[in-house]
Parts: sequence; C-alpha cells; structure tokens
Amino acid sequence: MEAVLDVYHRPYDEAYPLVCMDESSKQQIKETREPIPAKPGSVEKYDTEYERNGVSNLFMFFEPLAGQRQVVVTDQRTAVDWAHQIRYLVDVIHPHAKRITLVMDNLNTHTGASLYKAFEPQEARRILDKLEIHYTPKHGSWLNMAEIELSILSRQCLDRRIPNQEVLKNEVAAWQDKRNSISKPMEWQFTNQDARVKLKKLYPTIQQ
Repeated sequence: MEAVLDVYHRPYDEAYPLVCMDESSKQQIKETREPIPAKPGSVEKYDTEYERNGVSNLFMFFEPLAGQRQVVVTDQRTAVDWAHQIRYLVDVIHPHAKRITLVMDNLNTHTGASLYKAFEPQEARRILDKLEIHYTPKHGSWLNMAEIELSILSRQCLDRRIPNQEVLKNEVAAWQDKRNSISKPMEWQFTNQDARVKLKKLYPTIQQ
C-alpha cells in the first residue's frame, strides 16, 4: 500500500508515465421485443425478457497525471490476452517512454509469466524491462485509480442493455473520447501519513 501511495505522489514525467490498469466485463443482452421509444409524457418501455449474447472483457489503462484513459474490448481475459494488452501499452500507447510505472491488482494473469506464455523469451524480457510494476495489496483495490474509472464507465455508459460487442466497442470508444477531451489530471489526496493514522489497525504493533 505504501509503495503505491508513494508512486501516486511522483511528479508527472512523460518519459516515465504512470499507468493504472484494471479489468472488467460486460454481459451483452439482445432485446426479444422491440422497445417502445420515449415520447412526451411517457418514458421508454422495454420487455423484461431478454436474450444473453455473450460476455466481453474490458481492459482499462488510466493515466491519472495526464488525465487520459484507453479502454480495449476483447473476447477473453486470459493470460495471453493480458500479455498482448501490455505489449500494446509499451509499443503503441507509450512507445517513447523509458520506463512505465504500472499499478494493478495481483490477479493471477497479471504477471511476467503471462508474457512468456504469449511471446518468445527475448520479447517477453524486452517488455518486462520497460515496466516498473506495483501491485495493490489484497482487498486494496480501492488503491487502483483504474478501478475508479471503470466504475465511472459503468455508470455513464454501460448501465443499460448493449446487444453485441460491435455496439459495445462503439459506445466505449465514444465515452473514452468525450471523457479524454474534458478530463483533468486526477489529484490523489491520500498519503502514507494519512494511512498511518486512519488505517493504524492494519499496521503491526511494535513492542518497545
């Protein structure tokens, strides 16, 4: 926890960007009957019955100090899928960075081993050498700012029936572009000094 909090208070440096990463999923739902559109004096009406149409995974990359985020929609969330997204982060999102500080939870696919499952050893090592990884502690997902962004995405864009992955990708891309155009850098206020006071019970007791 303290390592992550220290990272959040580093100054912005384009050569050493800070990126928070998290994942979520979205169930795609098709209507079985055509909804009745809203009109003056009447809200939209839709049937309670629906048809499940698969699940998509969403990878969120959020740069709090730049106020930018990028969401990638995929079919799955396997170790290989994660590895390809990390290479995308290194080679496409930040190709000129000297090193990327990556904050994420310790899901079993979020490891260097996943890169070796997806790529030849020299390629996996190249990608790992571009990363400074910091894991949030168990039950400490509130420390990951990408989770905050996923929550906003869910409330503003995904809180309705979306029929298929193509529509999902279009809706997410539109949300991303709009939010990136108006968003400002996130100012993280919680510090290690705050943690040592407010979360004192989590620290071991030292006998003097």
